[in-house]
Amino acid sequence: MAVPLRRIRLAAVNIDGVLLNDTFSPMIHRFVTSRGGRYTAEVERAIFSQPQLVAARAMAGAAGVDWSPERVLEVYFEERAAYLEQDPIRLLDGALELLHRLRALGLRTVCYGGLDASHFTRYLGEHAGLFDGPGYVCTNDFRPGITEITTDVFGLGYDEALFVDDVARVAESARSLGVAFIGHPSGFEHGFQGELMRAAGVRHVVGSLADIDEALLRTVDAEMEAGTHWTGSGAYENEKGGNDDR
Repeated sequence: MAVPLRRIRLAAVNIDGVLLNDTFSPMIHRFVTSRGGRYTAEVERAIFSQPQLVAARAMAGAAGVDWSPERVLEVYFEERAAYLEQDPIRLLDGALELLHRLRALGLRTVCYGGLDASHFTRYLGEHAGLFDGPGYVCTNDFRPGITEITTDVFGLGYDEALFVDDVARVAESARSLGVAFIGHPSGFEHGFQGELMRAAGVRHVVGSLADIDEALLRTVDAEMEAGTHWTGSGAYENEKGGNDDR
């Protein structure tokens, strides 16, 4: 095992968009635009990493449909199921290697996301041994879930946790709490999360999971120890380059 990190003790890794391919951005975009709505950064901000009923209300407004949130979710998941027949859910390249790398640096690891635990079991259950604690935390009832995962589930301080996510709202919460964050925005061509992360001051925005290498993890750890992770004149992408999702 490599020499453990000095400050960070936990790596919380988002499931959809980080460990698994992004199947939500394309479908939310299709839901909105196929009904005559306009897809913007503000639409993404209102929907992404929100509780399902909150996201559904925002989707209805963006699409211009007068439906209940429950009806929106019913139609959305029906359409998503059809979409997944053409573009199935799969592990992203480098996902398992990233988990092994995190653990080799002495970190406890946990997966989290807005769907229930059956989603984790179906797609990552055979790799459950790579995760600690509950293995997976469903954050639908308390999104984005940074406080709950860090302090309630693992009993750690905010400066001892690292979150890896594809959504800027999570980065904003991490910044407000002083939690380390690495952004992995979707490569979806109509997406805005990369630019929203940079606007939020995220210092490390990566284009692939391989970019979250030992050098970057040690850099983030050193920043947390020095108290500089969220300081500076503005955002920048790590030296390996961010995801050019725009």
